[in-house]
Amino acid sequence: MTEHKIKVYSTDACPWCHKAKDWLKENNIEFEDINVGEDQEAAKEMAEKSGQRGVPVIMVDDEIIIGFNEEKLKELLGL
Repeated sequence: MTEHKIKVYSTDACPWCHKAKDWLKENNIEFEDINVGEDQEAAKEMAEKSGQRGVPVIMVDDEIIIGFNEEKLKELLGL
């Protein structure tokens, strides 16, 4: 499997963020967890990249996924 650069923009209180991160962990996929609830610069970066203020926003390489979309993740990661 090729290496992908994955970032998950999330907050502690978001249940879909937890589902997305749990799914990545279950599939042994490394990712960077960025807590936009604690990091305002990261929240700004996420909004600029995605046009969204809601979480999760998942970046796989240069592709942006809004919310936890398992099918799209599988497609982008070749699973």
